[in-house]
Amino acid sequence: MGLSGRYADALLELAAETGAVESVEADVKRLRDVLVESVDLQRFIANPAFSRAEHVQGVEAVLEKAEIGETVRKFVLLIASNRRLFALSAILETVLAKLSESRGEVTAAVTSAKELTAKQRDALTSALKKATGRDVALDLAVDPKVLGGLVVQIGSRMVDSSLRSQLQRLQLAMKGVG
Repeated sequence: MGLSGRYADALLELAAETGAVESVEADVKRLRDVLVESVDLQRFIANPAFSRAEHVQGVEAVLEKAEIGETVRKFVLLIASNRRLFALSAILETVLAKLSESRGEVTAAVTSAKELTAKQRDALTSALKKATGRDVALDLAVDPKVLGGLVVQIGSRMVDSSLRSQLQRLQLAMKGVG
């Protein structure tokens, strides 16, 4: 379970007690997206050279700008004051995984070259549900480097049908021929 599991359980218990599970989930997703998109924020969080007060102040500004709700805001500030910001990303992912698990869902991380249409999302969801036998929550990301196709990861299983990986395999095969 570890550090991220203990903190995730604490946040989920608090969310359940206050009846704010949906808003906490939305805030956690928003904060996770902010973290993923900002390399500077990642560096700031991981840098132990900043004092506790500087970390708290910096994270508080980010939370306010991202319009994160009171429960998650106080929770993240507690993590910052406990000098555990280095684990924030893992904690957020654990919270989302536990929420999906509690609903009987499995989460599929899907990366595509461009944003999927509603019809494509529905088709992908139904195909993954058929393959896994469980409800599937999509965690969508866009990465133009994929070029085309999809990269789908469910738990430890990954299917990479991206054009980029196909071109890389072709390139390796061509090197072996020559």
